[in-house]
Amino acid sequence: MTYKETLAWMYAQLPMYQKNGKSAYTAKLDNIQGLAQHLQHPEQQFKSIHVAGTNGKGSSSHMLASILQEAGYKVGLYTSPHLKDFRERIRINGKPVERKFVIEFITGHKAYFEAHRLSFFEMTVGMAFDYFARRKVDIAIIEVGLGGRLDSTNIIIPEVSLITNIGLDHTDILGDTLEAIAREKAGIIKEGRPVVVSESQKATNNVFQSIASQKHAPLVFADQLAQKAYKTSLLGNYQSSNVKGVLAVIQQLKGFKVQKAHMVKGLKNVVKNTGLLGRWQVLGVYPKMVCDTAHNAEGLSLVIDQLQQQKFEKLHMVLGFVKEKKLESVMALMPKNALYYFCRPNVARGLDEEALKQQAAEYGLHGKAYSSVRRAVGAAKRKASKKDFIFIGGSNFVVAEVV
Repeated sequence: MTYKETLAWMYAQLPMYQKNGKSAYTAKLDNIQGLAQHLQHPEQQFKSIHVAGTNGKGSSSHMLASILQEAGYKVGLYTSPHLKDFRERIRINGKPVERKFVIEFITGHKAYFEAHRLSFFEMTVGMAFDYFARRKVDIAIIEVGLGGRLDSTNIIIPEVSLITNIGLDHTDILGDTLEAIAREKAGIIKEGRPVVVSESQKATNNVFQSIASQKHAPLVFADQLAQKAYKTSLLGNYQSSNVKGVLAVIQQLKGFKVQKAHMVKGLKNVVKNTGLLGRWQVLGVYPKMVCDTAHNAEGLSLVIDQLQQQKFEKLHMVLGFVKEKKLESVMALMPKNALYYFCRPNVARGLDEEALKQQAAEYGLHGKAYSSVRRAVGAAKRKASKKDFIFIGGSNFVVAEVV
């Protein structure tokens, strides 16, 4: 099979969560445990850091990888979803997995995948673990796909676990309270292994304290530590809390020599070292055009705060969402003095642009509907003056079409 044919086969086996949502979620670890045994347990052949959370886990994972790369280590990085190319999910020192490896891994284990009906995500996790083991990485940063307790990545025994912000997202799967969601995220806490929580929250602190105590896992709330402020190349004021969590993880990481200079350079060179896309990413200057993958109330509230600090004459908002997104809390955040361009991302889960426009109108948000992201962005560019500001977001899928 070619690379393109290989990906097509993977996507076709069982629904892919990125495209199909809840119907593709496998709430058990049986399949990945069986695959790990089939692959001779690659997850036991490298050290790791496990990262979960509602917002900030992707940025934090890339920061950690960048710092450890600057310290001279061979660093694996597994994240999801990808924006442009599947290979973004699996990297070593910023370099994506080779197409040849993807093809050979799938063709070599195709019979097993078919016999056990593995999901796209399960196959991908197995591929990442096998790749990191074969390439003998010094450490791998493993980002949870969804939740934590029953996520396919949750068969590793990490050196440190990191849990970032907790918010109300994927409530149809993880629960509809912060406490319930925190309990799912806390499922990555392992016996005797330190865990860092980036942001202490009144509604979730007791959950983390209880589970960490049961697991005899040292618990650190990063925002309660006295830490020197470090700058990062990732734009957006909201990255400050992610930086605190990342630095606390480095402090808890034993057996790795990471100096202050490595942290400074690593945080400044995140994009250069890891290839991260879509975090307050500047796409144009006149007018200024920025995209961001924030897609829930907690994440978007931080982005809106950032927007309100910008200087511009008129704000243009290009927005698109997925069908299952609860828009009430999101729409209430959006600035009413902006001009909106409602669009549908090009995936099966994409919310109809006219439906989005109608719901937005109920919150005093007005604009036009466009059948594609490309058309919406094009309209915004034509309408905006050089002193205006264009924001593009609402969904990973919207951002994927513009980066």
